[in-house]
Amino acid sequence: MAIRNLLRIVIGFSAGIALGPHASAQTPPPSQPVVLHAARLLDVDAGRILTPGEVLVEAGKIVAAGSSVTHPAGAESIDLGDTTLMPGLIDAHVHLFLHPGAEDLQTVEESVPQRVIIATLAARADLLAGFTAERDMGTEGAGPADSAVRDAIDQGQIPGPRMRVSGNAINILGGHEDALHYNPEQHVLPNATYANTGDELVAVIRQQIKDGADFIKIYETGRDFFKDGQFHSTVQYSEPQLAQAVAETARLYTRVAVHCEGEPGALYAAQAGVASIDHADQLSDETMRLMREKQIYAVPTFTIQEYFAAHASSPEGAAREHQLLDYHAQEFRRQLEHGVPMAVGSDVGPFPHGTQAREFELMVQYGMKPLDVLKADLLNGAKLLDWDRELGALKPGYDADIIAVPGNPLDDISVLKHVSFVMKGGVVYRR
Repeated sequence: MAIRNLLRIVIGFSAGIALGPHASAQTPPPSQPVVLHAARLLDVDAGRILTPGEVLVEAGKIVAAGSSVTHPAGAESIDLGDTTLMPGLIDAHVHLFLHPGAEDLQTVEESVPQRVIIATLAARADLLAGFTAERDMGTEGAGPADSAVRDAIDQGQIPGPRMRVSGNAINILGGHEDALHYNPEQHVLPNATYANTGDELVAVIRQQIKDGADFIKIYETGRDFFKDGQFHSTVQYSEPQLAQAVAETARLYTRVAVHCEGEPGALYAAQAGVASIDHADQLSDETMRLMREKQIYAVPTFTIQEYFAAHASSPEGAAREHQLLDYHAQEFRRQLEHGVPMAVGSDVGPFPHGTQAREFELMVQYGMKPLDVLKADLLNGAKLLDWDRELGALKPGYDADIIAVPGNPLDDISVLKHVSFVMKGGVVYRR
């Protein structure tokens, strides 16, 4: 209740922020139809650009999209000039409750109410950058607070993307997000919820769903390192344990996403049938085969690795981060050759919210074509977030989540860093 009471205060603050000339946090979709017109429109399914482009929006939904659409009597017309209309972007790996700086100190020094305010501002920044749907991959010690932020967004009380949230992620004692390297006598709390066995995983999953989680995040690997030129990743859960977790989430009509840097954890996750393997620095041939067969998405998260390499605290740390990034890029090319399904996630939070379109550039830089990256983001991302019949394309009946960017994203993916127009559910948030 404390978090929800805090949100009422934050709502008043957010509602006063200028989001654009025609929208505030509580603006409902226009009652009259709206026609968006631009020089181009991305048909992501067909992989082509239409010239010109128009979208007819009514009651928050797309009615028609193409080179031209019907202009109903009384419709508002918005001419966006020399831009490309396209679906709102999807970030499948975000942390609303983190900001640049020492992650562990944030979770120790900042109260949950303070972190809710941070998350509220982060959600707004992401939306204005064109990300109209996101998957929050753990509150890092703030429990189910992300469900309160999600609900406030859904109720139109604060601006932000549509959210799928996991609450606290799940971890083993002494694992990746435990409170390591502190004085044990201080009993510093972990940034995730403990589950050390398959049965404990099931119990924690039930509690997370009760507390409002949409899906479950599990830390499948812990420490990763290079030894004798070889990449190693510490596994945290066995395949039977992950299989128990996947079976329980299936019973509850949801899914598991895993933080997983490499093998053998990635193989266990693929065998168990998780929805996504996030980070995925290393995947064996058998893991890639299973991911292709079961349509398990890899979410590379290059941007966070690039950021850590550029902001390391020591030359030795920078060298290690660059080595990891180079290794991941090399493995990513191999994953593309093996047909591993991809989705787009940036791990934004430790680097500034609203800047994560850099992920698109890096995926192109490391081997994907711009169209393939856009399909991974919009089509695969919508499937991963279980919104594939509502988001990810400009189609009749889909939610009117629409952005405009300068230039042609099929020619230059970097234009996604310069979003000039944002509509979500028929409401204009940036213009």
